[in-house]
Amino acid sequence: MKVASLKTEGRDGRLVVTSRDLSRCVAVTDIAPSLQAALDNWTDAAPRLEAVYERLNEGAVADAQPFDPREAASPLPRAYQFVDGSAYVHHVQRVHKSRGSVMPESFWTDPSMYQTGSDSFVGPCDPMRAADEAWGLDFEAEVAVITDDVPMGVDAAGAAGHIVLFMLLNDFSLRNLIVAEKAKGTGFLQCKPTSAFSPVAASTDELGAAWDGGRLHLPLVSHVNGAPFGQPDCAQDMTFNFPTLIAHAAKTRALGAGTIIGSGPVSNDDHSKGFSSLTEKRILETIEDGAAKTPFLRFGDRVCIEMPGADGASIFGAIDQEAVRYEGP
Repeated sequence: MKVASLKTEGRDGRLVVTSRDLSRCVAVTDIAPSLQAALDNWTDAAPRLEAVYERLNEGAVADAQPFDPREAASPLPRAYQFVDGSAYVHHVQRVHKSRGSVMPESFWTDPSMYQTGSDSFVGPCDPMRAADEAWGLDFEAEVAVITDDVPMGVDAAGAAGHIVLFMLLNDFSLRNLIVAEKAKGTGFLQCKPTSAFSPVAASTDELGAAWDGGRLHLPLVSHVNGAPFGQPDCAQDMTFNFPTLIAHAAKTRALGAGTIIGSGPVSNDDHSKGFSSLTEKRILETIEDGAAKTPFLRFGDRVCIEMPGADGASIFGAIDQEAVRYEGP
């Protein structure tokens, strides 16, 4: 099934089920008023949502409406927890190389993750706002999963069964603020403004054979100002799969229903298929040419992130965002 959250006056949106082709939707507030409410009671809500989805695709829902991604919030407009990982370790290795440092060997065996802001996400077609271009505006195209309740200490095999939905993610980043924050040794804060997710979240069965239970074997396609920027394969070179990331996050604490786990920017060691962030291309330029040539985003630039299925149709809809100057409260 595919679900979305339409913008409302409230903070959690109005839950709708969308058709497979993303053309239509129907409100399901009789099942749950919001996606978080559905996740809190997923065992009961999921089959009821699936039944609506089947009827909608059959054309048997009389009150279906056109689905407009511009009216959508992120599927979870806010979440109790958002944890982002670095599943593509060779990318991290290149970051260290570009800085003249050596990546610790433990990065290959122990996932690197951090907890980031989740009190409010922007919609998939809402602007990326920043007050100053000098902060180094960048996008990060990622895949993310939403879990149900995950018990503390679950292993990777058990964690796989707690993945209930997939989304795409633009982890908007301010690169020129990162170095100073990391030097403090307390993690990211100002360098990670509000992220956006795809218009729709999809259950694992919508991914077909591309989902092998751990990795998603599909390209993640990014465009910058309409020009192709990258289409790396999400499964290729993914050192830590999603169940491993979930198990790592749950090692010492339970994860509540609605926890979001991000993959980190999708990256292939063979960069012939392009990149999922400006920084990744800049790192390669630094290694090969001694200096980065690709500029960060300027105000007015637009980023589009989308995933085609095996049939070429968009699975989640597009994250389509413009970089915009923040003028203050």
